[in-house]
Amino acid sequence: MAIICAEHASVVFPIYGASNRSVKTRFLAATTGGRIGTNAKDHVTVQALEDVTLTVQHGERLALVGPNGAGKTTLLRLIAGIYDPVAGRILVEGKIAALFDVSGGMDPDSTGWENITLRGLYLGLSKQEIRAKTEEIAEFTELGSFLNMPLRTYSTGMQARLAFALSSSIEPEILLIDEGIGAGDAAFIRKIERRFAELIQRSGILVLASHAEQTIRRTCTKAVLLDRGAIIAVGSVDDVLARYAELNSAKAAPVNAEEPRLAARAN
Repeated sequence: MAIICAEHASVVFPIYGASNRSVKTRFLAATTGGRIGTNAKDHVTVQALEDVTLTVQHGERLALVGPNGAGKTTLLRLIAGIYDPVAGRILVEGKIAALFDVSGGMDPDSTGWENITLRGLYLGLSKQEIRAKTEEIAEFTELGSFLNMPLRTYSTGMQARLAFALSSSIEPEILLIDEGIGAGDAAFIRKIERRFAELIQRSGILVLASHAEQTIRRTCTKAVLLDRGAIIAVGSVDDVLARYAELNSAKAAPVNAEEPRLAARAN
């Protein structure tokens, strides 16, 4: 059975070449997603996730909500194994389909057909499984003769179509989705939505990062609110979305009159 278990997990990105001496860094910390600080070598760092403890059980459909830069995509990438925690740990059991990494396992100089094999292997499929799925994948992309062309000749949307068709062709135990795939016109997006519904039904766990409240309410049974890399709330979709609305209202409130003068002195 699929499970995701994070215990006090933190992800930190060092920013080389940035100086922590500038007072502007302190003000930047108030307006960006992660918390800015310094490490032992006096390098500027961004705390993308901090002390995240979360368990997602088989059968759960989890929404990740929060403002831009809150850590939603970083958490997805941590679950997918793209990032390792610098502190704490994360345990993931189950085959993962990650629908946010368009270029992973794909070669720009290889054709679409060749990339079906490459990304299939990247996703853990055997060559026999890839051969059995190739025609269906090609038909779903609607790329036609472009599959004979190198990937570098594709638009971003065309690459996303191919990556989505491949990622959604497997039987995932854990499905990770980041909104905004950008895979083409309205007709193809409707096609993706139908495929999403089928994937979600087949998956043991869904983790969806999204700003779309209607999609979250329709799809998810549980939600997590993130802000500046930390978990603020975990609970029902209604409760967490209400907490998110409160957070947005608080951030939209007028700032203290002293703050603009303080910021001006920092320039």
